[in-house]
Amino acid sequence: DLGEFVTYHNNLDLSVNLTGTDPPRIAQNAFWTSSAWEWRSGDDRYSFFCVNMVPVAEEKTWEDALDHCREKNTDLLSLLSLTESLMGQGEIQSSDYTKQVWIGLRYLGNSWMWVNGDPMPYEAWPEGDQDHMCPMLRRCVALTKQGAWESRDCQEKHSFICA
Repeated sequence: DLGEFVTYHNNLDLSVNLTGTDPPRIAQNAFWTSSAWEWRSGDDRYSFFCVNMVPVAEEKTWEDALDHCREKNTDLLSLLSLTESLMGQGEIQSSDYTKQVWIGLRYLGNSWMWVNGDPMPYEAWPEGDQDHMCPMLRRCVALTKQGAWESRDCQEKHSFICA
């Protein structure tokens, strides 16, 4: 019997009930697909990524937050997928932050760009939000506890996440 629950700990407590999934006798590992947990042999090989997110409670302007991260040989967080966005959202929700945090997205040269040069294959603007379409003053982005992106005035002071 492999047990009924898998528990993951990394600033988040996540317990997943695997009852009824009928694991194979040899399976040693479970992983999350886009919609369900699946059992796999330890011999299977899959792509993976590692992200070290470092939430910083101190409130700074967007530029000062970027400088802080770069002094630590990191950058402001880039969110290139729903998975990464959910991880960032989890960091905020597991903290005492009461509002949004800066991430590494800003508006330069008529387009939104990640500060580390990553492409923008994923977007999390709130439905119906038009502020990001042609920003005048709100040229920096913060991640909310709900996982949405908000264009904000870069001179506002917020906590932030380095990665």
